[in-house]
Amino acid sequence: MSIPASGSLDALFASARVALAAVPQEALGREKTPRWRTPRIVRAGSAWHVGALLIGDDAVFATAEVLRAAAPVRRGYAAESARARAERRAEASRGGFADGETVHVGWTPVDLAAVEAGGSSGPLALVGGVPSVRWSQAGGFMPLAGYLRERIDLLIAMAEH
Repeated sequence: MSIPASGSLDALFASARVALAAVPQEALGREKTPRWRTPRIVRAGSAWHVGALLIGDDAVFATAEVLRAAAPVRRGYAAESARARAERRAEASRGGFADGETVHVGWTPVDLAAVEAGGSSGPLALVGGVPSVRWSQAGGFMPLAGYLRERIDLLIAMAEH
């Protein structure tokens, strides 16, 4: 893999995109509530799902909700949370996603310029001058270059099988 050990965020993500070329992207969805119809989740693009990040062709996003589209089915639910998850899957199906297709909803753009300027955006921050990623809400930061190498190697291995 050719992710540099250091460099600008643009260079790191450009290298990541090249390394990910053989890995399929996943769908990005956006919630839409038409005036006279039921809510749905509609297609808003695609990106590679790399842990806490979604890497698009020209942007980077923080992940949020991940679901698989499924046609609405009437059934009893033991818990209200199961009913809510089924409704979200049905919203994606009504929006045109194929049954079983993975859809990312609620993602937010990451401001790479803000991170490069020493700030943070989404799961990314400059920590001690090193671009870093917080891989979970409760987790600490780790260097972004190593995180990308590890995650992309895993995705490539999974895609080959």
